[in-house]
Amino acid sequence: MKADLRSVLQERVLIGDGAMGTYLYQMGFPVGISYEELNLVSPEVVADVHRRYLEAGTEIFETNTYSANYDKLSKFGLESKVREVNRAGARIAKEVAGSNGYVLGAVGSIRGGKRTNVSTSELKRFYEQQIFALLEEGVDGILLETFYDIEEMDIALLQARKLSDLPVIGQFAVEDIGHTLDGYTMPEAFRIMREQGADVIGFNCRSGPNGIMRAMETVSGRIGVPMSVYPNAGAADYVDGQFRYGATPEYFGQTAVQFADLGARIIGGCCGTTPDHIGAIAQALSEYTTAPIVLPDPTEAKPRIVLHENVDERSGRGGQPTIVDLVKQRHTVIVELDPPRDLDIAKFMKGAETLKAAGADALTLADNSLAVTRMSNMALGHLVQDRTGLRPLVHIACRDRNLIGTQSHMMGFDALGINHVLAVTGDPARFGDLPGSSSVYDLTSFEIIRMIKQLNDGVAFSGKPLKQKAGFVIGAAFNPNVKYLDKAVQRLEKKIASGADYIMTQPVYDPQLIVAMHEATKHLEVPIFVGVMPLASGRNAEYLHNEVPGIQLSDEVRSRMAGLEGEEGRAMGVKIAKELLDVATAHFKGIYLMTPFMFYGMTAELTQYVWEKSEHQCPTCFNPNNQLQ
Repeated sequence: MKADLRSVLQERVLIGDGAMGTYLYQMGFPVGISYEELNLVSPEVVADVHRRYLEAGTEIFETNTYSANYDKLSKFGLESKVREVNRAGARIAKEVAGSNGYVLGAVGSIRGGKRTNVSTSELKRFYEQQIFALLEEGVDGILLETFYDIEEMDIALLQARKLSDLPVIGQFAVEDIGHTLDGYTMPEAFRIMREQGADVIGFNCRSGPNGIMRAMETVSGRIGVPMSVYPNAGAADYVDGQFRYGATPEYFGQTAVQFADLGARIIGGCCGTTPDHIGAIAQALSEYTTAPIVLPDPTEAKPRIVLHENVDERSGRGGQPTIVDLVKQRHTVIVELDPPRDLDIAKFMKGAETLKAAGADALTLADNSLAVTRMSNMALGHLVQDRTGLRPLVHIACRDRNLIGTQSHMMGFDALGINHVLAVTGDPARFGDLPGSSSVYDLTSFEIIRMIKQLNDGVAFSGKPLKQKAGFVIGAAFNPNVKYLDKAVQRLEKKIASGADYIMTQPVYDPQLIVAMHEATKHLEVPIFVGVMPLASGRNAEYLHNEVPGIQLSDEVRSRMAGLEGEEGRAMGVKIAKELLDVATAHFKGIYLMTPFMFYGMTAELTQYVWEKSEHQCPTCFNPNNQLQ
């Protein structure tokens, strides 16, 4: 019988294998298929890869099951074959490894660093299902690899521990700065995993040897368990229609000894590595003598490490009160003015100046609303702030930017001193003026709220510490024009739980709905800005009611607007809006006015109407300079 894996790792370094997926790609299998399905349809191919790594010197093998969970397999219609795929993967690896090799059941992250909607209960079920299948086939341990955050790693680790006392290896994918995606330092993350029962802790993927070595250096010392490392072969490059990795086998051989000196007891390779890379590692470590693993100090302090100090209050630069501060004291008006669809901003800036003079507290700018291309709200927001002094409130749509672009965008807003944002999903691109463009949707509106809040904590989307905290005041959208208002409020509560500081509603055209909305939301602690958009004509009314998602007009409003166009239509639209404001201001302090077709005179008149009512209700609560009394 082969020696116990835990005992062997106390005495020497074991050579791991290299990449499976990228090696299959190099062999001609295309991106976009399920490599795990090959365990069933082409087991000889998978066995051949394992055999090549065996011949290179591999002693510890990963099963070809990295993405063999219910969630990932369901994308290929294979969700009913989780057990078969995993058992086949373990069986193939065991046959190649023989009596002397160790086989680890590979279990990859399901969320993969993304803020997906896979719930905690689903994660537990998916991990338990996959790990149980691997254990059925008699693997020597479980390898949890390419995890980006402590939360998901902890869920997977606890499922493995619930099912077995076999060795469990847990590996993070981090950059060289050494933080998890949810902001834990690596010493913190290692301590948590050690206490939860991990036998080996380490790093794989995301970076090459240099980055992983720097991450290892952040946890050097008394970590108390062996470490494992599986670096990529550098960064991928796309050359002549193919992905290529630049780090040579010779380079991997040189770094292998350095890894071992830092405490690594399993050394292999991840994306881009080949049997040649593993052969170089095995040769470099053939006569390596390990040092004893240093146990952790039992008196070691265990508080959560504070990464940053607060350098910027939420009120932002200059100490200007936020709209949340304002609305707690008096009626507060946000007015929306759409960015132009061309390069001429003269009319837009004239509108901003008019609304400022009317007493608007903030000018809100949509982010390519209805998926129609418009000028950047970042540029216009800065111009509004600089030229008029009016506070910009910008929308952030999940549709147009991936995680990289979204964080970059938010950092730009912070640099410009624009700290009021509204997180929205965004209408699908195929319905806009460029239907051939892609909708990104890396994030949901819930997730983008949480990620922006993370910037407020001084932590980047990647988990990196930032040198200062952002000060964003984050709004969320709410559509009360639904059949079941209570269910819509439940969804709204989740947005608030994600970190929303205030709420802005879709336009409402029914006074009774405003009253019902007040009753349904009065338990909420964040302010609500009731949406009112004056109608410009009868045709405008019919268009909004029949063609725009989230807007619903009452029969009475449509009847009053029917056949009215031009000035007559706008006059009736303002009249109806004032009636709605009579009800809204009686129940809510927050008012959100939307300007139709750049007729900013309509929303300027309505802004002044709110102040007339406000002064009548509380003469000392407001002055024309928009300052708190």
